[in-house]
Amino acid sequence: MSEAMLTPAVGEVPSVMAEDRARAALVGALQRPRYEVLPLAATADQVQEHVPTHIPITVTASPRRGIEPTLALAETLAGLGFAVVPHLAARLFADESQLAETLHRLDEAGVRNAFVVGGDSELPVGDFPDAVTLLAAMQRLRSDSGRGHCLDQVGIAGYPEGHPLVSDEKLSESLAEKQSLATYVVTQMCFDPKVVSRWVSQVRRIGVRLPVYVGVAGKIDSRKLMEVSARIGIGGSARFLRKHRHAWARLLLPGAYRPDRLVRELVSELAEPSRGVVGLHVYTLGAVASTERWRQQALDRLTGDGDR
Repeated sequence: MSEAMLTPAVGEVPSVMAEDRARAALVGALQRPRYEVLPLAATADQVQEHVPTHIPITVTASPRRGIEPTLALAETLAGLGFAVVPHLAARLFADESQLAETLHRLDEAGVRNAFVVGGDSELPVGDFPDAVTLLAAMQRLRSDSGRGHCLDQVGIAGYPEGHPLVSDEKLSESLAEKQSLATYVVTQMCFDPKVVSRWVSQVRRIGVRLPVYVGVAGKIDSRKLMEVSARIGIGGSARFLRKHRHAWARLLLPGAYRPDRLVRELVSELAEPSRGVVGLHVYTLGAVASTERWRQQALDRLTGDGDR
């Protein structure tokens, strides 16, 4: 990562103070990003080997495998000293009893943060068709002294490029509805910083004041990244890349994708407190080691001593 990462955004008055603020924001974001990992057999060993314990680890949920692998990995990583954030996918829960049992397990493991999504299952297995119904049930359980839980933080999803199955209007309504039941928002992976910036402005206009973690891809094999992007419906980013053929060409070279440019162009969001963009959420997509190497190298270039 070069000094160019500190170039002020268009329209920003260049100054030593602005550059210092940008550098500080960038260093802070790289020192403590959130890493999202997959609930696979090898993940715990990969995280333990490559990632320092001060990096929060979020664990996704698979519609094919159910919630158990997510919980098991969360318990393992918590036992290794990581701050863990399991994904609680609403459509994978049968009923409130299963939810209460899950929250109790997380309490026992010392987990204090969870991320609630509707989930990718076509049909719910039980009583919770979407995130808001699960969040409401969690709120009821928290109010119930006999079955309360100790989660301090609850995250919800934001979609800067929309959702293939949900209208933008409905997404905005849903985000506003969930605001009182959550403490922060994580955005879906996006490659276009202008889209992210417009989305942040939009949600602030409708009164959503929750802090935002911006979702970016880690240091991932380019072809795998394209496959994942197509699967989760990152349409705007695909259109952005089509308009910039040089970006497509670079991205399709084996191992060519790096998060540097996107992170650089997000500096103006990270450096402006009024925007409420508080950090990076890095989708590792199985590439834990290469993503952590990239982070350390980026910090080395900015601070001279990495994250040590």
